[in-house]
Amino acid sequence: MQIIKSFLKIAIFILPINAFAQHTYVPKDAKEYTFLERQEIIQQNDPQLNLSALKPFSRETIMQLFLNQDSAFASNKWDKYNWEGLKINNNEWLQQNEIAIQSKRPILKTLYTTPANFYEVHNKDFFLSINPILQIKGGVESGEENQKLFLNARGITIRGRIANKVGFSSTIIETQERGPSFYQQFVNTYRAVPGNGFYKIFKKDLTAQDYFDGRGYFTFSATKYIDFQLGYDKNFIGNGYRSLFLSDWGNSYLFGKINTKIWKFNYQNLFMELTPQFSKTGDTLLPKKYAAMHHLSMNVTRWLNVGLFEGVMFGRKNHFDFQYINPIIFYRHIEGTVGSPDNAVAGIDFKANVRHRFQLYGQFLLDEFILSKIKNEPTFWANKFAIQLGGKYINAFGVKNLDLQLEMNRVRPFTYSHNDTINNYAHYNQPLAHPLGANFQEWIGIVRYNPFPKWNIYARGIYYFKGLDSGNANFGGNIFRSYLTRLKGDGFTVGAGDKFTCFNAQFNISYEWKQNLFLETGFQYRNYLLQSEGIQKTSTSFNVGLRLNMYKREYDF
Repeated sequence: MQIIKSFLKIAIFILPINAFAQHTYVPKDAKEYTFLERQEIIQQNDPQLNLSALKPFSRETIMQLFLNQDSAFASNKWDKYNWEGLKINNNEWLQQNEIAIQSKRPILKTLYTTPANFYEVHNKDFFLSINPILQIKGGVESGEENQKLFLNARGITIRGRIANKVGFSSTIIETQERGPSFYQQFVNTYRAVPGNGFYKIFKKDLTAQDYFDGRGYFTFSATKYIDFQLGYDKNFIGNGYRSLFLSDWGNSYLFGKINTKIWKFNYQNLFMELTPQFSKTGDTLLPKKYAAMHHLSMNVTRWLNVGLFEGVMFGRKNHFDFQYINPIIFYRHIEGTVGSPDNAVAGIDFKANVRHRFQLYGQFLLDEFILSKIKNEPTFWANKFAIQLGGKYINAFGVKNLDLQLEMNRVRPFTYSHNDTINNYAHYNQPLAHPLGANFQEWIGIVRYNPFPKWNIYARGIYYFKGLDSGNANFGGNIFRSYLTRLKGDGFTVGAGDKFTCFNAQFNISYEWKQNLFLETGFQYRNYLLQSEGIQKTSTSFNVGLRLNMYKREYDF
């Protein structure tokens, strides 16, 4: 609770008597993001869209960007369809007399009065939407394991605004799942469900999990340019499929956020309460650790955006270190003044939109380095850094709505780890950045094609190699191990140790039958090879299902 008290003190100090308009956020995995990424590249020079490395996006900002651009989407049926869907799903930012997209046949004149919301209240001082959540999926897996797969998720999501002063959102999902065999291995190894946290065995079946996902937040503004958010959810920093700074791959966490957007700058302060590495054997209170992060995004030109990032992980006995409340960038100095016990990282990212068709992006994260060692001993253990390079190509080769993406991620051994098991770059037994941790190189290729407005064809291929620990020797791939357990100081290359390779391919076709209701079918193939022992595991799975108001479950590791 220390982080809540600290955040509220800052908010009360800054908050004036009259708050400005409040907003909620579009969940990062929502369908709107593909449309927004396309528009950012097509328009190229939009200063607000170019400040898009910080996710999730504000609904208000999105609507303000596009409200007067109906004619811009007329020539592309898919873009026009998605623009109409964006308005339907964010209609609290339309005036009451502008809500022209009413349902033709509402249920009992009360439910689904607009196509996207099961129940909606929309007047001058109050907006409320309530929607059911559902994802039902069935499939089979063949290979090393022959088994039936299933996903059964049900829940509810609520969002709203009160008197134009407070915004709020809450999502509750209850899930039973039997994922592919490699997913089950992850759960058994790390005692956590990927993307979530606490779970129980489902009906005494050791291959299936029953877990709960609850998220929520409220927002308010100090001025026209400064927003506050306090909640329990996830955040993402980056422009790629992965993030080397902060991703949304793991479990949710308690956080306070200050976002300042003015002129060509967007500056975000993020304060987090996390759960360190643990092994739970019964009902017990888990310890806490904390993190603080800053990201400053700048539009250097109308097509080039550059960002500066820093973060620090620190373990105190269940209390926040108030020195890290400082909202000004450069945590490294503070980390030094308290005795350098913490895990500080820094980074830079960029994004360039080129010729209204291409986007180049990347990240560079620096965990630790000694300049003389980088020059003379490039395989020294403390040369801890990570790099991402990627590109997007929309309407590829002149084919409308065919989008391609290619991304490379490379992380040196021991990056994200620390000299204890508290201050590593992780939360609830899962990495906070890349799901593979460290000591790997990865390539990702993505194809998106929309032949018709409601149809989506998606293909993704992931190939990576990674070095595992060999026996007792720590080769830097497991970020949960202290780097003090290494047996030597030099000779660490990416993939060192017991090297394995993995190829993970997915193909998916979906049809949006009604607003946010998708009918889907998919295929996934994964091949794992541990070279030193000649161990090879293959998983092939097929699935069909439907999804309503919920992100698509992914097994992308």
